[in-house]
Amino acid sequence: MTTLTREIRDTTQRTPSRLVIAGLLLGIVLATLDGTIVGTALPVIVDDLGGLDHLSWVVTAYLLATAVTTPLWGKIGDLYGRKGSYLTSIAVFLAGSVLCGLAQDMGQLIAFRAVQGIGAGGLFVGALSLVGTLLGPAGAGRSQSVIGVLLPAAMIGGPLIGGFLTDQLDWRWVFYVNVPIGAVALAVVGAGVHVRTERVRARVDLAGAALLTVTILALTLLSSWAGTTYAWTSPPIAALAVVAVAALAGFVAVERRAAEPVIPPRLFRDRNFGVAQVLSFTAGAAMLAAATYLPQYMQHVRGMSSTGSGLLLLPLMLGMMGAQLAIGRRVSGGGRYRPYPLAGGALATAGALSLLLLGTQTPAWAASALTLALGVGLGCLLQPSLLITMNSAEPRDLGAAGGTQTLLRTVGGSLGVAVLGSVFIQRAHGGAGPAAIVAGLHGVAVGTAVLCAVAFGAARLVREVPLRTQRSVRES
Repeated sequence: MTTLTREIRDTTQRTPSRLVIAGLLLGIVLATLDGTIVGTALPVIVDDLGGLDHLSWVVTAYLLATAVTTPLWGKIGDLYGRKGSYLTSIAVFLAGSVLCGLAQDMGQLIAFRAVQGIGAGGLFVGALSLVGTLLGPAGAGRSQSVIGVLLPAAMIGGPLIGGFLTDQLDWRWVFYVNVPIGAVALAVVGAGVHVRTERVRARVDLAGAALLTVTILALTLLSSWAGTTYAWTSPPIAALAVVAVAALAGFVAVERRAAEPVIPPRLFRDRNFGVAQVLSFTAGAAMLAAATYLPQYMQHVRGMSSTGSGLLLLPLMLGMMGAQLAIGRRVSGGGRYRPYPLAGGALATAGALSLLLLGTQTPAWAASALTLALGVGLGCLLQPSLLITMNSAEPRDLGAAGGTQTLLRTVGGSLGVAVLGSVFIQRAHGGAGPAAIVAGLHGVAVGTAVLCAVAFGAARLVREVPLRTQRSVRES
């Protein structure tokens, strides 16, 4: 047995200030930024440390550790306290960042990136659950819309900041830059978040945590290796698929019996919650696939630089950011949220299909403009899925709900990139010329449209349930 506590906002305190909310959101900035900031520094890192054959693991180790630990941090927050869990995850992340900056060879860097990823797994879900704890879904609408803005902003800003720090200072500052930001988050949250606690009893679901870890590891490795390191029909990929299915089946069976499951099955008894997870998975897959393969067109067909191709994706990212911010404001003001995923699914599908207009002679400005509709549509899917997730969960499951939503979006992105990457390679027929790249991108566009169409179908099942304005949250 372990101690479970019920933690609610201290009602003797005023509504949390903007500074406190900003401190919470800094964790999301750290986690998202560090998933993209390293990319532009990798060539210099290899020149310094060597280990070219293991280069991809600098990114994969971080993503693996983040994906595996995200739902675990969510449950730890539910069991032992969301404030303490969040502060601990920041501390682990900063320790991993410093160690990465001190790495002397590629093996050390990969290991320390995994440590960093373990901490990163708790940053997003910790911030999300604390915002929900302090404000409730209705009051948190605007803050959650800011979260939606931070994700694409960090995806754009990461490579640019990484390149600047590497060129002007040293690649190690790509990791050291996290320290002052994290220190501010620690200070603001530690001093500004006030909750009070009531203790009860609960069990730790160690078996469920282990099986979930195996499932995520197998799926992430499968999505990373299939079609690249190994063929989709190769024995290693088949073995990973078998392991993933078996572990997932075991996980579901264990969760049904556990007193305090990592991902409580009771969450999925609410139809809206299940639909929101489908929206998160499909939109995450479509978003990351577009952000990964559109730059291939910009660079190899239109001859843009890495920085230039990133800037030409601004309509995609700004469309997502604008839609999420607008939805958050309207919903927090009492507006309905069901129309947005419906419109988003339809618009994103049309936007993905519009990418079939791209050809070898399409002007760069026109190629950039074509991404706007897809971006707005994805924003209309991602923001409601976040709001619905937090509104559908019971107070004691707020952390687990946020962890589940983040996990499915992350896994969806990984699988989307892997599967559509295989489509891209097959359509390109191994060629590197502009026509081959265009053919590959057209395949990705069709696949993205299919994902968005699935999201549209799922959105039709959303029921309009008023957002809760007050909550007591089970915590420790």
